[in-house]
Amino acid sequence: MRMAREWEEGLGDEHWNEETLNRAMEHPTEAGLRTDRLPHIWCPGCGIGVSVSAFIDALKEAEIDLEKLSMVSGIGCTGRVSGYMNCDNFHTTHGRAIPFAIGLQVANPELKVVVFSGDGDLMAIGGNHLIHAARRNANLTVICVNNFTYGMTGGQQGPTSHQGARTITTPYGNLERPFNMPAMVATAGATYVARWTILDLGRLRRSMVEALHHVGFSFIEIISPCPIYYGRFNKRGEPVDELRFYKENTEIKNFAPLSECDLTLDGKIVVGTFVQTQAPTLSDLVVGELPKRAQKARAKAAKT
Repeated sequence: MRMAREWEEGLGDEHWNEETLNRAMEHPTEAGLRTDRLPHIWCPGCGIGVSVSAFIDALKEAEIDLEKLSMVSGIGCTGRVSGYMNCDNFHTTHGRAIPFAIGLQVANPELKVVVFSGDGDLMAIGGNHLIHAARRNANLTVICVNNFTYGMTGGQQGPTSHQGARTITTPYGNLERPFNMPAMVATAGATYVARWTILDLGRLRRSMVEALHHVGFSFIEIISPCPIYYGRFNKRGEPVDELRFYKENTEIKNFAPLSECDLTLDGKIVVGTFVQTQAPTLSDLVVGELPKRAQKARAKAAKT
């Protein structure tokens, strides 16, 4: 596209030096990636790479300075995202991405801090940190790629695995009810909550822009296929078949009652922006309210 645009502007053959050709051949997402880390580790048909591509586009649209962006991930397939991003990043211990991120953000409120991790990392071992970050309205953007399984370790049942789903640890079907992630974080106090599938890239990108601009705790769940483990065990077919399932079964319901956001193995996928409000953030309280209380306490102590 860039080559065509420059040609239309009448720049001519003499304009095509080596530097210009390299720029013209650059992939649109390349500026946001550490290209020396490529190729990536994700399996064919996995939706994590698609999510990353949408996120890089959202960073451009939101005009986020990469010099002031910090990415934090935990362990798992999605946990590898931070290592590919062309910004300061932290690959933390399993389930601990959010406390690392809170420390960064409170210590330096000028940073835009994003947690990008998976359902196993954020909802299982990291679930306690997630709900308390939402309760505190920490000024973070949390993006959770939900592929319903522990993909990196072989496809075990996770906290979001559909009821009745087969995994290597539930060969006769999962008996447990999965978490409804939007309902959970919204109930805990998140001030921006959304869910999209990787098929709906336009709305996902725009939602990411909103989340990046949002002041407070923003959370986006991205429904993504894991064709190698979860899809294969549950007869989802090829990756394109699962995307077709998304197309035929997705319902956009902005601000839908959160009770309608439960997910079943073969049922409808309700997506949209469910919560968008404002409240004092953890940084507001730490930087603003805490010093005021300390000053009052010192003044009271001085009088006595």
